[in-house]
Amino acid sequence: MIPAFKRTTKLLTIICSSAFLLNTAPAFCADINLGMTTALSGPAKALGEEMKLGIDAYLNKVNKEGGIRGNQLKLTALDDGYEPTKAAPNMRQLIDEKQVLAVIGNVGTPTAIVTAPIANEKATPLFGAFTGAGVLRKTPPDRYVVNYRASYAEETEAMINGLLEIGVKPEEIAFFTQNDGYGDAGYHGAVNALKAKGFSDTGKLAHGRYTRNTLNVEEGLGVLLDATTEPKAIIMVGAYAPCAKFIKLAKQEFPKALFLNVSFVGSQALLNALGGDAEGVIVTQVVPHYQAGRPLIKEYQSALSEYQPKSQPSFVSLEGYIAAKIFVLALQKADDPFSRESVVNSIEQLGSFDIGMGVPLSFSATEHQASHTVWPTIIRNGSFEPLTHWKMAYGQ
Repeated sequence: MIPAFKRTTKLLTIICSSAFLLNTAPAFCADINLGMTTALSGPAKALGEEMKLGIDAYLNKVNKEGGIRGNQLKLTALDDGYEPTKAAPNMRQLIDEKQVLAVIGNVGTPTAIVTAPIANEKATPLFGAFTGAGVLRKTPPDRYVVNYRASYAEETEAMINGLLEIGVKPEEIAFFTQNDGYGDAGYHGAVNALKAKGFSDTGKLAHGRYTRNTLNVEEGLGVLLDATTEPKAIIMVGAYAPCAKFIKLAKQEFPKALFLNVSFVGSQALLNALGGDAEGVIVTQVVPHYQAGRPLIKEYQSALSEYQPKSQPSFVSLEGYIAAKIFVLALQKADDPFSRESVVNSIEQLGSFDIGMGVPLSFSATEHQASHTVWPTIIRNGSFEPLTHWKMAYGQ
């Protein structure tokens, strides 16, 4: 005969698992299970590892302080290697088998293209994904897809505005992008920004591409070398390893050109990969500088030091920390019992809120992106500095 305490534990496990499927999880479930499918292997693994690190740091902080109404937060992270063919089954496993309340901090656009529809199909929140792609930013928004960060369109618009401000002509701008939905999102954002400024010949701008999860950048560089107008600025939408290789090669051909990357590149990984070629490279960020003196940053640094003492602060892990903090804020305000529906309702009811970042954040039923702020940075003397004015790109 099975002992009584084992029968009770097994019964609670069955009830908790069934309840999450029905969006009626009872309060006595000891863990709040969250899921994540991300790159923990392959050329983009630094991004997945850093996002997970930031999320873990905040969840550990909350758990040490007693959790959410006595419930501990537990994160299950599955490796997809930044490949959609692995992300989709991971997403279904997290929802159907692991019975997660929500999926948080997934990394990448090509993976989001397959995971967002599953989130909608399964009525499960997909929160704070590390991507600025439009596929997660529909109008009106998908109920179960909620973002923290500014979009790639907003990042590339900031680049275009800054370049034009310092005298770079539209025809002197070129592109190097990943040949998939991620690269397309950034490229089209920049093109639309140029069109908004009255430049209509965007189809004539040089546009080199490379294949995801490879370092085959030479063909893309060749496209720029064949351009009729030599590029003075190259907007890049890719991962850190291929972008670093491209910059090293392109600097030999275009020594005076500016190289600009969107946040997804993975700033610290890019800096490490570039070595001596990093000077002057620009990266737009969607979080404040991780050394800024704001209350949130001090809290993040403290949590990282306590729960991840071997790690160093970074823009990516800070984004993971912010995503987790906002999600927990909504969870704290969600109605009992916790359910997927109550979490989405709580997120939409947050309205305007402040987590110590120094910028406005807000959610509503029609606004599923908390932040629209872009922080440009530039690499100087081996570290990232805020690009407070675009003339700094030319050392001014």
